[in-house]
Amino acid sequence: MRACPISCTAVKQQFSTCSRKPKDVNQMTRGNPCQLPGMLPNYDPNDSEAGMKILEDLTENVEQIQQRVLEEIITRNARTDYLKGFLDGQFDKQVFKKTVPVVNYEDIKPYIERIANGDSSNIISAEPIIELLTSSGTSGGQPKMMPSTAEDLHRKTFFYYLLVPVMNKYVDGLDEGKAMYLLFVKPETKTPSGLMARPVLTSYYKSNNFKNRPFNRFNVYTSPDETILCSDSKQSMYCQLLCGLVQRQEVLRVGAVFASAFLRAIKFLEHNWKELCSNIRTGHVSDWITDPGCRKVVSLVLNKPKPELADLIEHECSSKSWEGIIKKLWPRTKYIEVIVTGSMAQYVSTLEYYSGGLPLVSTMYASSECYFGINFKPLSKPWDVSYTLIPNMAYFEFLPVKKKNEDGAQYVQCNGVCKENCMEKETEKEDVETVELVDVKLGRYYELVVTTFTGLYRYRVGDILMVTGFHNKAPQFRFVHRRNVVLSIDTDKTSEEDLLKAVTKAKVIVESLGILLIEYTSYADTSSIPGHYVLFWELTSKGNNHLPVLDPKIMEQCCSTVEESLDSVYRRCRRNDNSIGPLEIRVVQHGTFDALMDFCVSQGSSVNQYKTPRCIKSGEAINVLDSRVVARFFSQKAPFWEPV
Repeated sequence: MRACPISCTAVKQQFSTCSRKPKDVNQMTRGNPCQLPGMLPNYDPNDSEAGMKILEDLTENVEQIQQRVLEEIITRNARTDYLKGFLDGQFDKQVFKKTVPVVNYEDIKPYIERIANGDSSNIISAEPIIELLTSSGTSGGQPKMMPSTAEDLHRKTFFYYLLVPVMNKYVDGLDEGKAMYLLFVKPETKTPSGLMARPVLTSYYKSNNFKNRPFNRFNVYTSPDETILCSDSKQSMYCQLLCGLVQRQEVLRVGAVFASAFLRAIKFLEHNWKELCSNIRTGHVSDWITDPGCRKVVSLVLNKPKPELADLIEHECSSKSWEGIIKKLWPRTKYIEVIVTGSMAQYVSTLEYYSGGLPLVSTMYASSECYFGINFKPLSKPWDVSYTLIPNMAYFEFLPVKKKNEDGAQYVQCNGVCKENCMEKETEKEDVETVELVDVKLGRYYELVVTTFTGLYRYRVGDILMVTGFHNKAPQFRFVHRRNVVLSIDTDKTSEEDLLKAVTKAKVIVESLGILLIEYTSYADTSSIPGHYVLFWELTSKGNNHLPVLDPKIMEQCCSTVEESLDSVYRRCRRNDNSIGPLEIRVVQHGTFDALMDFCVSQGSSVNQYKTPRCIKSGEAINVLDSRVVARFFSQKAPFWEPV
């Protein structure tokens, strides 16, 4: 394969537009690995040295590249309906920052909905919008939708290419085997305009950028594309694990996108290893695998009966303890690649149990809105992971986030995993000036604001970041938390307001029976797989302080009502993806929340400022509540969900 010549001086010269920019997303093929749009230098992904040179140049020329990115975005889109109302035909950066407001999703939602309903893309983007990417965040109970263009798929491809040379710098020999990455597609829907609405990864896996990707010797998967693209998640999981087990001696790294997804795969393997071994022993895939693409490619991978391999896998899986099972089943594995930052940090200890001491690697920071940054030290511990924002991906700004009161009270009230999780007072005022990427300060906290090539202008992503250092002139950030999110198991993000609305609907059921909900809180229980939401309820009878006799069916109805009242992403994870378990209500004895307050005060909270936290993350605080549980109830049915 001919490598596309690269001149890294083009990076320093603010990215001259590639003259071979394809007009259509389908033009990128195995025969044309170097066709990338403007602002993205071309290079052969097999050439790690060239990749690292690009990264060094990108991070050395941050200010120039950021200015060019903004100029390009404004020049392209100044005449869109959205921007021309603010810019009045001007193309100046200062006018842009002075007149274009910093916005939330609710501000741009009407424009997105107009496009979804058939209006022209040039409401917000000069480039045609080819699909809408559904976010894990929600608005009005439904997933937020982000615009996407054909060019944006190329930008993602460029980003993925850059991950490889970083890993090659720290781990040798990745071209001597394969990656067992468990990748899946999610349900998608068609909007009234005919545009597809689907999650960002589903979009990428279904694109020709992925399906017709050029050969990269550092990124050969054990999973055939047909198994990744299978819409039946159970068949997809089974077939991918089967292929990974058959090729176990070739596997050099394992992983999934999120830690939660990888652990679900391990749990699936625990339940199905006997059948998988039977398939390997006989050389025949199970009859219930009915997807024709999966059957064909998996049969080719199985090839013939392999009784010795089946015996070996059976021996390892039949062990009483699965501690270190990853290293036992895939002995050449060098690391596990999963996102373990943010809400995924809660899975680190479970991953470490299964890993056999393998490093946990978080390579990238991305969202439906934009791909943001790369971890330049991939072997760092999960709690030390920082991401370097790549300056040609979007124009980045930052809203300063101030600390809360310094008396320590706020630390306990927020119940974060660490102090960082609860020391921010998030900026709500739109008149606060943003800070540019090159002007952020070490140790400070910021909320990320992006202007993208796809039609988002000064958009608040909702992520709170802390500056931890610099790579050359590019700042590095630690992901602290999502703004307003209190509960998360998988891709769900439940806010305090969402939780309040759901609990309010459920408590009506017990109130009709003369039972009052005095107080409540919650936590995400990830001690089992899949994890599930737990609500602690303190109940009393009207007119006295006695705990009433509780009808299990009534309490189970309360659990179901809470689930039905949560947003579409939660309900999808619960019903379709099976990535969240049944919601649980734990009823606690009278006085439990007084005991919780006493505990928080003993840890430094001010009794005058104390408010019951609606989400608990402190293990000690959870123990205070758990020690007073008198009854437990679970939802008995999955909530209703369908793609909308």
